[in-house]
Amino acid sequence: MVVIMDGCGISRGKSSCVIGNVDIKDVVVLQEEFHDTNIRRMQAYKMTHDFERSFLGLAYQLAISPPPPRTCGSPGGPPITAPRIKLRDGRYLAYKEHGVPREVAKKKIVFLHGFGSCRHDAVIATNLPQGLLEELGAYIVSFDRPGYGESDPDSKRTVKSLALDVEELADMLGLGAKFYVMGLSMGGQAVWGCLNFIPHRLAGATLLAPVVNYWWHNLPSNMSREAYYEQPKQDQWALRVTHYFPRLTYWWLTQKWFPSSSAVELNPAVFSNQDLSIISNFITKRDHQWQVQQQGEAESIGRDAIVGFGSWNFDPLDIDNPFPGNTGHVHLWQGDDDKLVPVTLQRHIAQNIPWVQYHEVAGAGHLFPYLEEVSATIIRTQLGDSN
Repeated sequence: MVVIMDGCGISRGKSSCVIGNVDIKDVVVLQEEFHDTNIRRMQAYKMTHDFERSFLGLAYQLAISPPPPRTCGSPGGPPITAPRIKLRDGRYLAYKEHGVPREVAKKKIVFLHGFGSCRHDAVIATNLPQGLLEELGAYIVSFDRPGYGESDPDSKRTVKSLALDVEELADMLGLGAKFYVMGLSMGGQAVWGCLNFIPHRLAGATLLAPVVNYWWHNLPSNMSREAYYEQPKQDQWALRVTHYFPRLTYWWLTQKWFPSSSAVELNPAVFSNQDLSIISNFITKRDHQWQVQQQGEAESIGRDAIVGFGSWNFDPLDIDNPFPGNTGHVHLWQGDDDKLVPVTLQRHIAQNIPWVQYHEVAGAGHLFPYLEEVSATIIRTQLGDSN
């Protein structure tokens, strides 16, 4: 017999059923093959997932706790060579001063260095035309963030605790009721903490290529996911380990089985042509590089990664305008060829915070503040706001 359904002819026999010119047995075979393919895919996914879980579980078992930091001034530890201030909790912060004496300075700036750097890497002070700071009447203090250089480690460090360290440093040095903050890369990310936790102390703020946390809750998931997977595989792994398994961060950054982090290894793949030129001309000639992690990797770059890519209880889009009366300004600078910090995410953040003045530098990578003319423009822009 023939049955008409939705315009399709279906004929049935004793041993077969034909829909149009297709034998139902073929359809059944295709369904079974599709089902088998799905089963194989699910098994492959499960095997991969199980491998990741087993691998990370094994790493948890094998990972040796990082050695205690070699605190500066302790027996067997590095010597103390820098001036330091003592915080209320007993820790010390090492600092370095630039520009005019703070007692006569008209503008006072606290600078926060980036990942794998220290107080000597104050690019807005060291990479300027000679005499510019004196012309502006500006004083800059850079300090070793906890665990770097000669500043004591802080195993309890958070975004908030670092902001409070900045405030206490400013008070101990007598910088006055209000001061500027500037930060590069991971130090730029820390400036968000200052804007959130100590806005009443700020005269203005500048963020230079601030690192973006892919898990900030106000970032569109499709946008952050796309940017995340555009990174080299080794960085996807490094961030995944840091965010979900922070106890493994030290092990991951120091193990030799797999590539750990492009930023740690200075992988050329994550630097623009401009960055590579800057690295060859400036960064590799730093005679203080040995000081950066002299107290150990765990409480310097390891702690930096854990805090920077961990779970925050706020993100930049949650911050209230720190200068509602237009008494100060916040500037965010970003290179459009930055391969470490996705410009797409930076644009989204800047476009959705009306009180941020966004400056995108054409053709620039991540290290553009090392260029003298750019650094001069950055500091003039910030300090010129209050003239």
